[in-house]
Amino acid sequence: MQNVIAAWSLSGGEILLIAIALLILFGARKIPEFAKGLGQGIKEFKKASHDNTDPKA
Repeated sequence: MQNVIAAWSLSGGEILLIAIALLILFGARKIPEFAKGLGQGIKEFKKASHDNTDPKA
């Protein structure tokens, strides 16, 4: 996570501002659902890319 923040060179205040904007736009109930879906998507993508590069297949 720190590599992503360092790549965009975001400071703590900017991250806080983005978090507040997301909270206002989506509401407190939608953010966990969005994060869960994003996590599942990333997990599926990693699994698919790992299966695709597996030399046994």
